[in-house]
Amino acid sequence: MKKLSVYSIIMLCLFSLTSCEAVETIFKAGMWWGIILVVGIIGIILWLFSRGKNS
Repeated sequence: MKKLSVYSIIMLCLFSLTSCEAVETIFKAGMWWGIILVVGIIGIILWLFSRGKNS
């Protein structure tokens, strides 16, 4: 049931946006997820290094 709602939202977006707008939206979302993941991973690595030096 959950997949059905995700697919229906995707189809609604595809029909309501032109192809260029849809591609732009997908790339913007991908870019932000990439930035968030990179910042998060760097933060975790720095946190682990700072924890190791305090011991």
